[in-house]
Amino acid sequence: MFRLEDLSLFVRAAAFSSFSDAAREAGIPPAQVSSAIKRLETALNIRLFARSTRSLRLTVEGETWLPFAEQMLDTLQSGLQKIHTSDDEVGGTLQIAVPSDLGRNLLLNVFREFRERHPALKLRIVFSDHRTDVFKDPVDLAFRYGDNDDASFISLPVAPENRRVLVASPGWIARHGEPKTLADLEKCNALTYVLRGRVFDRWSLSRDGVEHTVQVSGSITSDDAEVIRRLAIAGEGIAFKSALDVRDDVREGRLQVLLPQYQGDTVPLNMICPHRKQLSAAVRLLYDEVKARCVS
Repeated sequence: MFRLEDLSLFVRAAAFSSFSDAAREAGIPPAQVSSAIKRLETALNIRLFARSTRSLRLTVEGETWLPFAEQMLDTLQSGLQKIHTSDDEVGGTLQIAVPSDLGRNLLLNVFREFRERHPALKLRIVFSDHRTDVFKDPVDLAFRYGDNDDASFISLPVAPENRRVLVASPGWIARHGEPKTLADLEKCNALTYVLRGRVFDRWSLSRDGVEHTVQVSGSITSDDAEVIRRLAIAGEGIAFKSALDVRDDVREGRLQVLLPQYQGDTVPLNMICPHRKQLSAAVRLLYDEVKARCVS
C-alpha cells in the first residue's frame, strides 16, 4: 500500500528536481521527503531517482511511473471533492497564477465573488509577472499574456484582441503637454518594464497597417507591472500598458490614452492548463467569469 503523502511528495520532488524544494513547499524537513521516497522505492522494488551530491533526476523507471502516480493523486482528489460537495457545488482547492497588475486590479474581485458563490471552494492565488511553468509550479491554471505557441498544454482564449496602449495621468499631461507624434513620444519620460533582465524600451505601434518602433527612455524602470501602473497614475511619466490592466483607470479618469490614432501591439490573454483533465467544473466556471469580466 502507498501512503498518499508519499505519492504527493514524489510528484513534487520530480517537479522541482529537488527534495529540499519539495520539503520547503510542504513545510517539512528534507529528511522526511527522503524517507517517503525510500518507502516508495522499497514498495515498488525500483529506484525512482538517481541521486548525487549536486543533482537529482528521475531514473527511467521513475519517469515511467510518474504519470501513474499523478493519475492516482488526481483520482483521489476527484473522489475527495465529490464526497465533500453536492452535485451542484464546486469544492476543493484551486491554485491560480495571474499577472500582478491584472490580478490585483481587474481579477481580484472576480476571484472573491466566485469564491463567495462557491463556499466549499478554496483559492490559492499567486500574483507574479514571471512566466509560470504550469507543469512544474504548484498551480492548476494560469492566466498568461502573449501568443500561445506551445501545444503541450491547454490554452483557452480570454481576451484575444487585447492590445497595449499609451497612457499618462491628466496631471502629467497638464505639466508636460500631450505628445502629438511619435517623435514627441521619444522625448517623453517613459516608465519602462523589465522582465528576466530585459528592458522593454522599444515600443511597437502601428497606423494604417504600417508598423513603427519607438525607442524610449526614462528615469524609472521596474520589474513589477503594478508599480509601472501606479507610477503612471502618480504622474511620473508615460506607460505602455495592456489595455486590460488600465481599463478601469481610463474609465475613471486616473489615466488618459495618448496617440489613440496608433495601435499598440497585440497582447492576447489566455487561460493555461497543463492538460485537459484539469478542466474541472471549477476551472470552467472561473474561465467563463473571467472572460465575461475582461470583455465587459
